[in-house]
Amino acid sequence: MSRRGSDVVKRLIDVAGAAILLLITSPVSALVALMVRRNLGPPILFRQPRPGRDAVVFELVKFRSMETLEAGSEEGSDESRLSDFGRRLRATSMDELPTLWNVLRGDMSLVGPRPLLVEYLPLYTPEQARRHEVRPGVTGLAQVSGRNALSWEKKFALDVEYVERRGLRLDIAILLRTLGRVLARDGVVDEGGVSMSRFLGHGSAGEQRRPGHA
Repeated sequence: MSRRGSDVVKRLIDVAGAAILLLITSPVSALVALMVRRNLGPPILFRQPRPGRDAVVFELVKFRSMETLEAGSEEGSDESRLSDFGRRLRATSMDELPTLWNVLRGDMSLVGPRPLLVEYLPLYTPEQARRHEVRPGVTGLAQVSGRNALSWEKKFALDVEYVERRGLRLDIAILLRTLGRVLARDGVVDEGGVSMSRFLGHGSAGEQRRPGHA
């Protein structure tokens, strides 16, 4: 099958898969929404612009897992803003359920490189920027290979590897491995933190924590 034909099949699978999963998980999503409102208050959803295919920006949607900042207060760290409830929500990956709407709309795919921050776009090398040749995914090769325990360089290398190897067989393998990792709650955070460290660009001397979602 040609790459174009494969992309068409992938999109059909994304639409069918996202629609089925949204239907099946709707009772869970309703319960999570009530729990987010009870534990964190409004808003229930976390919304943030992220770059998609060809670096076109879209609005990513998740369930909120962190405390909101008070007006005029300084931006806090993940550690200070993530409650016990938020930790449990992230550990089960249920905060990702609304992201299926992004898949249904065509912003994302079930499988692909994770959509990162818009501010990272000018920091990528030309090779790393190839991750935007495909739609970003709810899960991806980097996520099932170590997720936040990996360095940025390794994550991007795996993203580009996915772009080059992408196909139905690889997508199925990644989805099955994702299910196993979610059930085992494996690789959700990096060592000593609750989220990914901040990407400072290729060859930077270090990385720093950032508030927000990965």
